[in-house]
Amino acid sequence: MTLSIDTLRNIPVSYATCSIGCKPEHTLLKKLDAIASAGFTAIELSMPDILAFASEHLKKDVGPKDWDDLCTAAREIKAQADAKGLKIMMLQPFANFEGWPEDSPERQEAFNRAKGWIRIMEACGTDMLQVGSSDSPASKIGLDRVRFVADLRELASLLSQHKLRLAYENWCWSTHAPDWKDVWDIVRLVDRPNVGLCLDTFQTAGGEWGDPTTRSGLVEGYTREELNAKFHRSMRELTETIPADKIYLLQISDAYKPPEPFCKDEDESGLRPRGRWSHDFRPLPFQGGYLPIVDVAKAVLKTGFRGWFSYEVFDSGPDGKGKEYDMHEYAKTAMHSQKQLLEACAEDFVPVI
Repeated sequence: MTLSIDTLRNIPVSYATCSIGCKPEHTLLKKLDAIASAGFTAIELSMPDILAFASEHLKKDVGPKDWDDLCTAAREIKAQADAKGLKIMMLQPFANFEGWPEDSPERQEAFNRAKGWIRIMEACGTDMLQVGSSDSPASKIGLDRVRFVADLRELASLLSQHKLRLAYENWCWSTHAPDWKDVWDIVRLVDRPNVGLCLDTFQTAGGEWGDPTTRSGLVEGYTREELNAKFHRSMRELTETIPADKIYLLQISDAYKPPEPFCKDEDESGLRPRGRWSHDFRPLPFQGGYLPIVDVAKAVLKTGFRGWFSYEVFDSGPDGKGKEYDMHEYAKTAMHSQKQLLEACAEDFVPVI
């Protein structure tokens, strides 16, 4: 499939609320204003933003299981988003759901949490839940893919009762599904019409090509040419394997190469190196990152996918220590990055010199 710029210009564009704003005073309403003003037409609504808004709006501390209060807040968020012309495209991030042993308290909690999040989805008017591939320790969830599939089927059935969908994402530090092939295999085995993929330029390129623990910033054990060839084979396989209608969205971000290699061990909270990298070192495209994210976007587009591109960045600067910025200007830069990304993907685009 040839990628023509004319077929790419109408791709809808979203922005994750968790990935803009760097100060406590950057409230959700200010985020919505910046995102809408830059021309985005939807948001991924983040649970931490709902929690913060709920406490502010209701003038009391609201906890993550205070479902009635969270639903009240979600209805108000929907009204504010509607007023700014923003669709709530997805609720995120639903993490560490699948794989817990049968009859364990963790499994019971995971399904109780799912039922609460479904209530919030209905309150805020979104039909899609992002589920990230679990990074709970293998000693607790095991590596039996049959169990992961069974849990996701059960979640899909819960969502289906409310006409809701599940977008499953590979987190590149996941215990059991760090690659696009892993999550696609799981989605294929789940085999439910309301279950598809949340693909991500960082999670894919940062897992298969980049590595924050090496001096080069690359996956080692290959020459640069071998690594590039291996990655390009993977992207061709993605294009040839995944049906476009099973891709629900593509999240967009790049990564800074850390100034010093990360320790290969988990940190004190149990987070793995790529998880730490993800949390602080993810800029917008063309803003200092080094991953081959254009290759990922092209591979996804060549499936025929023309759905949501959604910007989810965690930009604490090249050193990961924090970055001051104006939210309105940052959102405008993100929209410009989208234009640059589509032009880089288009095989017939000729820049005006």
